[in-house]
Amino acid sequence: MAVILGTAGHIDHGKTSLVRALTGIDCDRLEEEKRRGITIELGFAWVDLPGGERLGIVDVPGHERFVKNMVAGAAGVDFVMLVIAADEGVMPQTREHLEICSLLGIRSGFVALTKTDMVEADWLALVREDIQRFLQGSFLENAPVFPVSSATGEGLDALRAHMLQCVAGLPPRRRGDIFRLPVDRVFSMKGHGTVITGTVISGAINAGDEARFMPAGLPTRARGLQRHGKPVNTVDAGQRCAVNVQGLEVTEIERGFVLARPGELFPSRRWLLRLTCLASAPRPLRQRVEIHFHHGTRECPARVVFRDRDRLAPGETALAEVRFAEDMVGVFGDHCVLRAYSPLRTVAGGTLVSPLPPELRRKDPALTDKLNLLQSLPGLHERACNGKAGERAALARAVLLLRGREGADEARLKALTGLPASA
Repeated sequence: MAVILGTAGHIDHGKTSLVRALTGIDCDRLEEEKRRGITIELGFAWVDLPGGERLGIVDVPGHERFVKNMVAGAAGVDFVMLVIAADEGVMPQTREHLEICSLLGIRSGFVALTKTDMVEADWLALVREDIQRFLQGSFLENAPVFPVSSATGEGLDALRAHMLQCVAGLPPRRRGDIFRLPVDRVFSMKGHGTVITGTVISGAINAGDEARFMPAGLPTRARGLQRHGKPVNTVDAGQRCAVNVQGLEVTEIERGFVLARPGELFPSRRWLLRLTCLASAPRPLRQRVEIHFHHGTRECPARVVFRDRDRLAPGETALAEVRFAEDMVGVFGDHCVLRAYSPLRTVAGGTLVSPLPPELRRKDPALTDKLNLLQSLPGLHERACNGKAGERAALARAVLLLRGREGADEARLKALTGLPASA
């Protein structure tokens, strides 16, 4: 099983230094990052596991301006290492990163308390108490805290051992069989041509397979695949990889595109979400509010439309339609994050209920029935994943009712239900 660990935490709390101390790999690859001493882009490293597999590590930026990169990095993460510096304690991006991880469905992790060599024992004890209070009510409420120093090496062995223990104890993730690789980097390599990197979030692809960059629909072929610098024939869900793509220039591919198989993803400018406004949000989400929408590695301007209310108060959850300024591609159950324009901060998140939603008009006599059916889809999906063929049929039937006369072929059913072809 391929597993990805993500870092999270405030700027200059020692995330990149800790990853370097644990793995020997420097995740700051840009000259500007080295000069300024902060991570701007995503960085990647790995640790060899006892069974021959490798634990991939995504090092994300902490600066507020680079939170969109943090969202992109967390999209394929299985568990998180929340990094908090002992000399500063919990800071604004510590809070926002933890909220983002929660909105993206991450449910496992631990805390690395860094820079312990810079503080006295009494201060360290106070910071640990503050961290415990901060984590109350979050998915890290009972997570262990590991005091470490990247400078002296103190605590690194215990932290490394716990990382391996976490990998062994992670429950298997439900992943569909639609191949999806959100692009987080695109560049040119001498002798190879155009190369993209990312984390495979579902499905698999083989070297030589035909593919498309969505939502643009650009045709290509996976000329070659690499994992951790070594050529491979196949990459699977949960694995970080590089793909040498055929027939396209670097300028034609954007960060946020999704590499997929032909005919498996369907562009849309409307999605329906089960949306939650963060309890910490400064104000309610208003009807038709404009927001920054983050999904996978893509950021897109969007507008939120509610069908049963005029606003969504902090802490509330409701069905919401999101209208995009450009085409998006998604699959039922995907996680997303919404950030306000002013002040620029994370305010909400949700799960995708329909990537190809029915028309929802106020004067439609069937509107209430459609909304009730849409509200029921997450519960039907949960039972379908845990139940028998009859539960899966109930989910497919509900989706087909919502499709009406348009119907749905197998490819659309997979995107609309999040179920694999075998189901």
